[in-house]
Amino acid sequence: MAYDARYWDGYAASNEARYSDEFAGFVAGLAGSLRCGSVLEAGCGTGIDLRRIAGPVLAAGADLNAVALGMAAQKMPTGLYARCGIERLPFGDASVDMVFTHGLLNHLDEGAVEAGTAELYRVSSKYVASFEEYLADEGRIDDRRHGRNMGRRWAGMGARIISDVQMHPDIDGTRFTLAAKR
Repeated sequence: MAYDARYWDGYAASNEARYSDEFAGFVAGLAGSLRCGSVLEAGCGTGIDLRRIAGPVLAAGADLNAVALGMAAQKMPTGLYARCGIERLPFGDASVDMVFTHGLLNHLDEGAVEAGTAELYRVSSKYVASFEEYLADEGRIDDRRHGRNMGRRWAGMGARIISDVQMHPDIDGTRFTLAAKR
């Protein structure tokens, strides 16, 4: 699936309405409880999921959309941001304690998911986490998105699954998967 700049610019413009202090707090709390000194969100958009992460934890975000990254840097100037796709992250091997995605992998085709998850695993030193809409068979959700089975994918890379649970069964099919690198 080709990158659609118009779609993602519009998504960035409306992203503030999707901010959830509860979810951002969950991510920050997770990083704290796992004793992470650095966190990277791949597909960070405007950085809404990173905003509750505070020093001494380094918050980093990667996204293809320049508009979104500009908004992220304005709202959270202490973060580190990289304009890139998930398939080529400009971070060293095992350089970030926890790497996560939130709804990104649902939008990518299979080739990008394969390459991207390998990159996420490469740059993570301790944990990989994903908050993605779940379908066991990874079939289509709609014309833009596929369900993802990240527990199966992370385990296939050799990670130890810590949690693989549906987040909001009454709202949507988002599943939280947390895995530790071995």
